[in-house]
Amino acid sequence: MSTTRFGLLGRILEWLKSLWTALPPVGVNEPPHWAIGQGFVGSLLMVYGSFGVGRFADVSPLTRNPLLIPLRTETWGVTSCILALALGAMLLTRSWLRLGQRLRFWGPGTIRPVGLAIALWGLPLVVAVPIYSRDVYAYVGQGRLMAAGLNPYTTGISTLNNWLELGTDPSWATTRTPYGPYFLWLERWIVQMTAGQPDSSVLLFRVAALGGVALCAYYGYRLAELHGVDGARAVWMTAANPLFLISCIASAHNEALMIGFAVAGVYYAARGNWLAGIVLTTVSIGIKPITAVVLPFIGLLWAGPGATWLRRLACWAGTGLISLAIFAASAPVYGLGFGWVNAIVDPTPGFISYTPSGFASSLVDTLTTIVGLDGGSIADGFRTVVKWVGIGLAVWFILRGDDRKVVRRLGMAFMSIVVLGPIIQPWYVLWFIPFLAVTGIRDNWEIKLWYLTVVFFVVFGAQDQLYVFSFVNTPLAPESLAGLVAFVFLGYLVLLDPKTRRLVFERAVRRRDLAARSS
Repeated sequence: MSTTRFGLLGRILEWLKSLWTALPPVGVNEPPHWAIGQGFVGSLLMVYGSFGVGRFADVSPLTRNPLLIPLRTETWGVTSCILALALGAMLLTRSWLRLGQRLRFWGPGTIRPVGLAIALWGLPLVVAVPIYSRDVYAYVGQGRLMAAGLNPYTTGISTLNNWLELGTDPSWATTRTPYGPYFLWLERWIVQMTAGQPDSSVLLFRVAALGGVALCAYYGYRLAELHGVDGARAVWMTAANPLFLISCIASAHNEALMIGFAVAGVYYAARGNWLAGIVLTTVSIGIKPITAVVLPFIGLLWAGPGATWLRRLACWAGTGLISLAIFAASAPVYGLGFGWVNAIVDPTPGFISYTPSGFASSLVDTLTTIVGLDGGSIADGFRTVVKWVGIGLAVWFILRGDDRKVVRRLGMAFMSIVVLGPIIQPWYVLWFIPFLAVTGIRDNWEIKLWYLTVVFFVVFGAQDQLYVFSFVNTPLAPESLAGLVAFVFLGYLVLLDPKTRRLVFERAVRRRDLAARSS
């Protein structure tokens, strides 16, 4: 039976089949088919695991599905889902690492297997129950606020009837939205299309995220080529990595759209189309205002290499005024105004202990408390100083540096803000990596640091926010069981796996050495 009979699904299957059969036998040893197929299995395992420990909204009819009830209420079901989720995430990570190894030459034709990997690894996650985060239910709640004529910049989700039953984390109850007006528009449209039904809404948010993934991959590839960097390798590091796919598709975060429009804007500005660059970057800011950091670099690309300070100032002013005019023109829509500015000037309070700032401040707190000082206040001050150091470094990269490396400076500025901030959610590191990847990440400690970052957050997420009923008994606590599986698999990758352990213990191999070995 022809798959074309099934309409859109059939066409997608035919397209994937054509990509698979056309894969070239590139790489030093083996073709990439096995690595891609292995990642597909890992993605399917994550989908199965999400059925048992992902977060359903309480009102979802799927919670009463007879096929899913045992996976969420029986010991064998919950245990198997915990194991599948953790094992699938780590298997997907191994597949990503192996795909990179198998495409070491990164020559012509390698974008095809990378694109196929993104499709086969990402598409199954569209139907997963939300995992790693349930912020997508906050999107639904904010959409309901918008549909009710309320302003999410001044009104919390808790003002809605039955808000908790729709899956929103209680921490969002009175929190003002940190998102831009254009994403709020999208939230409203999706809620209106689905009548607020949470499962359908999550699915549409994931469809929107797929658009962001496509933007990031397409324009990342083209921007890398502008910089003389292999586009396939840049896309592999960004859009194909498991943290990106899990965060942007399985968790349905709006990072995919934010990053996609930002990368597209930088690409057009780098090509000399500064107006398109400003418009697309403004759309990115309208999704999540943190990408306002991109605008000064759009101005630098507009000014061009060797520009005088007067021209730079004029281009910065022009960039800011055009972006401001776009926001002013759209401010009356739904009466949102400029409430999104609060997302920049009123950051989320607190800190996370695994961040450089959080870990160091905890030490400061302990040491100063031992000597009788107010350790808590001193630690708060320490984190504030570190945060402003990050902002200061970003300003430095705006004002100083090689005019031929503006996009690289953008990546460094973004990284300074993220890494030195008090809160680093797993998806935050996705903000800056595309701009570093398209300008070249060397095959030495730089790529190893990226491996470490991705693996750390995948392992962290595998045991975070597992939703298990308290009456279900598992062999270990759910978080401990998932963490154990992830750490054992990580130990295998680093110490035992003859393929992946090379990434840790072998020195970088030059391309000419690889060519000599394969000849």
